[in-house]
Amino acid sequence: MPTIDISLLSALFPSELTQYFIITKFELKYDVDKTEYWLIDFEEKNDLPTGYSSSDYESKGFMQSSTIQDFPLRGKAVYLRIMKRRWRHKENGTVLRRDFSFITEGSKLTRELSDFLKDRGRDAD
Repeated sequence: MPTIDISLLSALFPSELTQYFIITKFELKYDVDKTEYWLIDFEEKNDLPTGYSSSDYESKGFMQSSTIQDFPLRGKAVYLRIMKRRWRHKENGTVLRRDFSFITEGSKLTRELSDFLKDRGRDAD
């Protein structure tokens, strides 16, 4: 597997994505036709949305991930595996997740990625 600085890799993605997600893994993989592609894992940072307290909420892992095709990089397909976080209220058990509806149509995200973050994609909860 190629060695690459994750901070450099992060610079290739829009700030709307890297503000809330970190790259945790990247792999050069091969499909059934032996064509190379990149698989890059993004996990939502464990930062509660504004207005919520860590004394009231605890991280309860991630919702089901979704893999989304992004723009090609150096002639290879790029797939982003996105893992959105969820938090649980310690007393009443309500689940909290970040609202990504602020992402505008003019952002530099692919439509599929933007729809997924806004929960309008095919794998929305």
